[in-house]
Amino acid sequence: MDALLAAAAGFAAGERRLLEVRTAAVRAEAALTLTFLAGGSLAGLALLGAVFWTLRRESALRRLNEERVLQLNELLARRKLELEAANKELEAFSYSVSHDLRAPLRAMDGFSQALIEEFSDRLPSQGRDYLGRVRAAAQRMARLIDDLLALSRVTRTELRREAVDLSALAWSAGEELSRCEPGRRVDFSVAPGLRAQGDPALLRVVLDNLLGNAWKFTALKPRARVEFGAAESDGQTSYFVRDDGAGFDPAYTGKLFGAFQRLHGSSEFPGTGIGLATVQRIIRRHGGEVWAEGAVGRGATFRFTLPR
Repeated sequence: MDALLAAAAGFAAGERRLLEVRTAAVRAEAALTLTFLAGGSLAGLALLGAVFWTLRRESALRRLNEERVLQLNELLARRKLELEAANKELEAFSYSVSHDLRAPLRAMDGFSQALIEEFSDRLPSQGRDYLGRVRAAAQRMARLIDDLLALSRVTRTELRREAVDLSALAWSAGEELSRCEPGRRVDFSVAPGLRAQGDPALLRVVLDNLLGNAWKFTALKPRARVEFGAAESDGQTSYFVRDDGAGFDPAYTGKLFGAFQRLHGSSEFPGTGIGLATVQRIIRRHGGEVWAEGAVGRGATFRFTLPR
């Protein structure tokens, strides 16, 4: 009996020790789990805090940038209005001055002609030569003023968009050039069916200037070639006027479309240097672009685009 009780007591003591070991292990695991949970929560809170402050900082920067963009847009709008007003004033001034200069120039030319006609027998040859130069200068200035007035009208005229038959306009311009110089031998070709959206009167001015230039700069050739056509590139139609005349140095391409810019001497090819500036202004008013390609002695090609 005592042995049985001792064995039972030993078994109970062993069970208690095993229970204590298991309890300690469970407590350790629970403590470790709580530690991981607490650590994870702290890390999560830290991450959430970092994200929150980052978003807040980005939001503040976005608001600041939006305010700056708004201020810049307002400044640009004011500057645009000021520039438009200044341009209108300048155009009105140039129109007024150009118009007012025509009368005295006509007087200079007229009185010089009267002196030559009525007093030529009393004037020495040098005097007649001087009066001839006065008349030539007055006439050149009158042409320049006429071109300036035309350039001003191009800017001031309201744009009227409609379907335009460019081929018909080109044929009309070419026939007019042929009538003015019937002795010229020029192979003039126009691609059929070229149409665009734009102001017909202004686009006629474009073709008059480009074809007139081609006609002028092929004058020294015994037989010239002038062509009006179109080409497609990347879904964009570009119209062109091409000639085989004097051409130009590509290094000066950037100067071609400036007012009063001339790459040839007036004694060789007369002109005022306003025509291409007028062309560029008209094309840009339509929302298109104009550019030139050429080489000295190998002709020139002027291309322009028009929005569809």
